[in-house]
Amino acid sequence: MADIKILLCCGAGMSSGFLAQKARQAAKKKGIMASIDARAESEVNDYLKSIDVLMVGPHYAIRLNDFEQMAAPYNVPVVLIPQNIYAGLDGNALLELALESKK
Repeated sequence: MADIKILLCCGAGMSSGFLAQKARQAAKKKGIMASIDARAESEVNDYLKSIDVLMVGPHYAIRLNDFEQMAAPYNVPVVLIPQNIYAGLDGNALLELALESKK
């Protein structure tokens, strides 16, 4: 199955932490090897060398271009997490979105 390293970014990494947990549970149920972590915005640059997908909270929509520029040298796609996935803590939908962006 797929092997993917996902980094979720939000203000302090707190709300994304819950979403990451749900996504790890979804990956385990599907037999997908996934590393899914949540970090604060200030830590993103430290992880770009080692991830496959950067997913940012919907409150960062206005800064999406900044994240894309930061990730471009590493060929890491940046995905804006839709509000319904973020607010609903839908780990399954988040995982599917990450897998699609990696293709």
